[in-house]
Amino acid sequence: SAIFSSFVDNIPFTATMIPVMVKMVETVDGISIEPLAWALALGACFGGNGTLIGASANIVMVSKAEVEGFHISFIDFFKVGFPLMMLSVAIATVYLLIANAIFWQSSAGE
Repeated sequence: SAIFSSFVDNIPFTATMIPVMVKMVETVDGISIEPLAWALALGACFGGNGTLIGASANIVMVSKAEVEGFHISFIDFFKVGFPLMMLSVAIATVYLLIANAIFWQSSAGE
């Protein structure tokens, strides 16, 4: 979800993916909604930081910077934002793997 949220506004993407997650949980044995929901939320949130168009706040920030005389192009933002987004998603993935093993795996399929 992070890669898609970098290039598509994360609210419509998240809203589109929720029914997909629910259907997966209903049809596939052993899957619980909690890790999927957290993965979607974190991916959409952090993914928005990857590109200039990934989140509305990025566009507002670049507009304010432009008014103050600082030009930030899509490529300039991407060079910094995308690697930082990948790092934050990697950290979130480790967190989710640990949380899944501790909290959610035991309740999967209930």
